[in-house]
Amino acid sequence: MALTSNASAVWNGDLPSGSGSITLDSSGLATFSYNWKARSEGENGVSTPEELLAAAHAGCFAMAFSNELATAGHTATRVSARAAVTFDISQGGITGSHLVVDAEVPGISEDEFQQIAQAAKAGCPVSKALAGVPITLEATLA
Repeated sequence: MALTSNASAVWNGDLPSGSGSITLDSSGLATFSYNWKARSEGENGVSTPEELLAAAHAGCFAMAFSNELATAGHTATRVSARAAVTFDISQGGITGSHLVVDAEVPGISEDEFQQIAQAAKAGCPVSKALAGVPITLEATLA
């Protein structure tokens, strides 16, 4: 079964001084303000497309990693994943995503943990969608 998730964006004004909102339409859970200053310089209280992409990548990777662990016969007590998506206008936009995972997995060796983390990175649907940029991974077995 295919599931389509929907979001929408409204932009008002020109790029440098305008602003807008991004809404999670499928869930109805949130509407986020965004603007160019937040995207190019950083601004507290205002989101960016890259922040939302990082959230999607972290969430997807945590699920993919948990699934890969289960397929290998391991159940994680905890998987904590973060993603940092870099936007560099001088390099043409999004230049990469850096995943960091810290997990408690009873009975797994460090080597197997690292192999499964790499497999999850490669198999994560958001990683596949980001195939045009480098994706790096730091995996720590707690």
